[in-house]
Amino acid sequence: MRNLLSRTRIGTEGALLGIILALSVVLALTTDSFLSLQNLFDLLNNQSVNIIFAVGLVVVLIAGGIDISFAVAASVVQYVVMTVLIDTLGGGSWPLGILLSMLVGTLLGLFNALLIHRFRIVSIIVTIGTFNLFFGLLMYFTGGVSIYDIPDWLYYSIPLLDLPAERGSATLYFPAAVMTVMVVLTWFILARTGFGRTIYGFGSSPEAARRSGVSVWKIHAFAYGWLGLCAGVAGLMQAHIVQEVVPNALIGQELPILAAVVLGGATLGGGRGSVLGAVLGVLLLAVVQNGLNLLGVTPYAFRMIVGLIILIAITTSNLGNLLPRSTRAKTYE
Repeated sequence: MRNLLSRTRIGTEGALLGIILALSVVLALTTDSFLSLQNLFDLLNNQSVNIIFAVGLVVVLIAGGIDISFAVAASVVQYVVMTVLIDTLGGGSWPLGILLSMLVGTLLGLFNALLIHRFRIVSIIVTIGTFNLFFGLLMYFTGGVSIYDIPDWLYYSIPLLDLPAERGSATLYFPAAVMTVMVVLTWFILARTGFGRTIYGFGSSPEAARRSGVSVWKIHAFAYGWLGLCAGVAGLMQAHIVQEVVPNALIGQELPILAAVVLGGATLGGGRGSVLGAVLGVLLLAVVQNGLNLLGVTPYAFRMIVGLIILIAITTSNLGNLLPRSTRAKTYE
């Protein structure tokens, strides 16, 4: 599929954009509110957290790893940061909250990187373990109790753009700006720095990268640390959006985000992927989910789509190993 897209010079990103536009036309004709300004702004507001997750996860996938603990890490960050700010820092502020969230999230990501690097364990096994470890510790120490009394700076919404619409107004909020910053930063690191190119090279051929002197620890530390940082920021934004901290609010987001990033061109074998593709993958799934809701289709259909995407991704990433050598050579020419 990717070979076909490259021959036609469309690219994965172009194909995704075309699908999104085609689906938008169909939904505009079959629903009354899909193309309304309110609905489009709501899509961006609601997907801000998922896009922040996605641009962190795409770095890990490009580096040849996989992480399914990021959503739980975001929940841990929410509780740790809110507890520290409320109990010891008098409530804090936006700059302090963001800095603490980035720090705690990065530390959780580095914990994953340390286990993967030091003990040479497959990344998905490590992150399944830390998923359960983080969640178990969170529920043990919090008793599953939500935090409703959050500081005022986190509670009140911050409008960025407010435009008149058919039903009142359409508003774009602060998390969309934070999402934009994280997208641009991740894109710059991957596409405009030598270290970003090193991450791609390591994901494509770890052994060749080691022989050329690439520090494996630096790659692992940055990839999982960056995802942890993104998870921390996303967790704070999610608490801001829902105006509370709930221990299991983000649990279950792992597979849709993974499916979106894979849909955006990243492979489970490493070496491929882009920030734009990850963003478009999230938006495509968001459009599908929003369209199903507007059409009154059961939400289980969306879960089926996510599962199908992951199965196709795993199948295609292992297809080369199933083909005879002669056929395999022709396929990858």
